[in-house]
Amino acid sequence: MNDNVVKWLKVTTASRFNGLNMNSSNNELILGIDGGGSKCKAVLMRGENILGEGIAGPGNPLHGFEQATTNIVKSAKLALQAANIDESELSNIVAGIGLAGVNLPVLFDQIEHWQHPFKDMYLATDLLVACLGAHQGHDGAVMITGTGSCGFSYIDGKAHMLGAHGFPHGDKGSGAWFGLQAVEQALEATDGLVQETALTPKLFDLLKIKDATELVEAVAKKPATFFAQLANLVFDAAEEGDQIALSIVDEGSQYINKLAESLLKDKPPRLSLIGGLTPRIKPWLANNIQAVLEEPLQPPEIGSVIYARQQLALNN
Repeated sequence: MNDNVVKWLKVTTASRFNGLNMNSSNNELILGIDGGGSKCKAVLMRGENILGEGIAGPGNPLHGFEQATTNIVKSAKLALQAANIDESELSNIVAGIGLAGVNLPVLFDQIEHWQHPFKDMYLATDLLVACLGAHQGHDGAVMITGTGSCGFSYIDGKAHMLGAHGFPHGDKGSGAWFGLQAVEQALEATDGLVQETALTPKLFDLLKIKDATELVEAVAKKPATFFAQLANLVFDAAEEGDQIALSIVDEGSQYINKLAESLLKDKPPRLSLIGGLTPRIKPWLANNIQAVLEEPLQPPEIGSVIYARQQLALNN
């Protein structure tokens, strides 16, 4: 494994030291940034206090290095602006940054060698910072169901990652996957190859189109974020009893069930489900999985702050 990727896997017991969690007495300004397929969110903290937040566009370098780095900086500047701190102070602030896509070594290297504007930058995957945030710096496991999907655990010094292969060849059970299934089934229904589905008129209404040809034109070459915006249509139709939508939801939720079952084999102290699709997919998961899910203690951007504090402690 690439040495740089190994760095973010080496979460040590430093996460349990006083001063590295939300009860920190550390007064240094820290930026925590979580960059995913749909948005990049930054939070500026001093000790336990959130001074400002900022949200910009996608932060996954898999879909464009310049787009990701531009949105990282934009979200950071917006957080400083919200805190009434001049953006020129970025060069004096340490940033913990968790990004989707950097589980791929080539992207980790690219971001790590970026000429960033911060005092120091500590880079990790979105999986790690999500896990650190959900369990406030302690061991546990998470499943992410947002634009993409994946599972991750960190227990007794060992990391375990599932999925995170990217759309469209991976990310089953994600928002993007659900949206793509809706388009595919609607096209097959208009061709008479599967039964009629409520997904067809719902898609036509949302996209303001009138036939299959226009649907193809509307979705051609669109990114994962576009398809993720269609995911709610699938759940709406499923809740109305549409058989095609029900089959899509069943397939997607079964995949998330399998992620959970695999993660639970290692007996994590806590398991959380996070991401924008969580409220829609959680009720469709198996009862035994729903029963063990615990609410995340903090969001991923706070996990990025925790990660930065860990790394500062290890380096001092």
